[in-house]
Amino acid sequence: MTITMLRKHIAASPNPPSAPRLRMEPTGAHRTLLDGGWWPRSTDPVAELAGLVLAIDRRRGPVTRLVLSAHGWDSQPRRLRVADRVLRLGYFSSQPVSLLTALCDNGDRVDLLVVAPGAEPGTADAAMLLAATTGNLVHAQHILAHLDTLSRSDAGDTAQRVWEDDGGPPAAIPAQAQRLTGIRQPSASA
Repeated sequence: MTITMLRKHIAASPNPPSAPRLRMEPTGAHRTLLDGGWWPRSTDPVAELAGLVLAIDRRRGPVTRLVLSAHGWDSQPRRLRVADRVLRLGYFSSQPVSLLTALCDNGDRVDLLVVAPGAEPGTADAAMLLAATTGNLVHAQHILAHLDTLSRSDAGDTAQRVWEDDGGPPAAIPAQAQRLTGIRQPSASA
């Protein structure tokens, strides 16, 4: 009886990992819908994922596995060499294209919005900012549509709705979101 062991293919980029365009929720709160947003430069997982993994490692602990959508990537390697270790990658049709989940060695789970590489910079930044906001209640697959709806709203009407819904003045609105959505921070004298 002959046993043949097939070497499992391990993908590795010939180039050093690039710094990812990543925004993460700053407190590491475990009760957020999303932990942040990531804007890859391409749909090549071998070129893009190593830098992302190293950035998550620094913030949340060593990543051991990534869960990705089965759609939207140029290839689907099952194993990826990052620094001195090999990660398992899983691609699932049920995973939204706009969501990536990283599982860490310490049991942490990191859910990130994935912004399409060809997105406009202002849209991508606003989407990542919203995804990284503590208390965000918009799911990854709905963030861009949500921002599009906000950008079509009249700034005064939106500010008034926030005031009325919350029972007080609108909360601080980051500058990037102000530019995209048209919502302006009210002045201190308002």
